[in-house]
Amino acid sequence: MKFKIISFLLLTTGVVLAGFTFSKKNEQVKHVVVFKFRAGATQEQINEVTKAFQDLKGKIPGIVAFEHGVNISTEKKDLGFHHVYLITFENLQARDTYLPHPDHNNFGKILGKLGVVEDVFVVDFSAE
Repeated sequence: MKFKIISFLLLTTGVVLAGFTFSKKNEQVKHVVVFKFRAGATQEQINEVTKAFQDLKGKIPGIVAFEHGVNISTEKKDLGFHHVYLITFENLQARDTYLPHPDHNNFGKILGKLGVVEDVFVVDFSAE
């Protein structure tokens, strides 16, 4: 049985609040990031955030896939978090390279500059 601890990352400052995941070395890691955008965020600003996030795939080694979408659940349990981003890494080492990577930090600076993210949560896991 694998033991995992959810890791949270405060993207706007690049500070890791807790980041311990126990998984097999060569197992893919899924990095789920969900944003709650401020009420005044324009579609253009949200598109800019999404494009900057997506561009990390070509800049940071070890990213296998980048997917994103808007919540379509009818359960009304999203707590205002609507925009979902899923990055798949080759393995845990690739995820660990990504977190402090300068391009990831620059993405955090873009978020700070735009000021459109009200809140964020992050969950990392390896599929069982």
